[in-house]
Amino acid sequence: MRWYVSVFLSCSLIAVSAGCKKNEATQRVSSAKQESNQAEFDVCALITKQEIETIQRSHIKETKSSVRSDAGFRVSQCLYTAEDFSKSVSLAVTQRDPASFGKLSVNDFWKETFGRFTDEEKKSNSDKEERKKPREQARREGEEKAFIPPEKIDGIGDDAFWSPNPVGGAIYVLKKDVFIRLSIGGHDNEEGKLDKSKALAQKAIDRL
Repeated sequence: MRWYVSVFLSCSLIAVSAGCKKNEATQRVSSAKQESNQAEFDVCALITKQEIETIQRSHIKETKSSVRSDAGFRVSQCLYTAEDFSKSVSLAVTQRDPASFGKLSVNDFWKETFGRFTDEEKKSNSDKEERKKPREQARREGEEKAFIPPEKIDGIGDDAFWSPNPVGGAIYVLKKDVFIRLSIGGHDNEEGKLDKSKALAQKAIDRL
């Protein structure tokens, strides 16, 4: 009888131990899934169709959202398709992917991407004028492949940059541990596109 009880307790302990390990694994999966769900949101709700229509002066026919994971980040994107397709707007929100084991944070990525351009802003005004020349030349010649350095923008988010191109432009805005990219089309000049991009980007980050 004593031998039987000993064997029964040993088997019970093994079963309990296995059950505990299984529960721990289940909890880890459940926790990761919960964090993943918390990171998901309706990206198209960050800017309403009416707000874009007011600024772009074109009816928004539809919105389409998508989510992808890339290099440890989750990118949630919304395409606002305008009746005048050239006035469509694209919004992307980048944040850490809780299901990934990547070590690079959003802020680290931002520094790697835009840090050198922030340092350039500290140089003298004469240097800035020299850096503007290739930008202006590229715009005049319409060279789509020419590299146009992003321009630091003040007064929005924790940090922001404007990246112009011959057919449109995109504004990047950092807010805490998330950054957005908003690309806008249309027939405005660069200053007009920048003003519109800032207005729409502000609405998006206010709702993050």
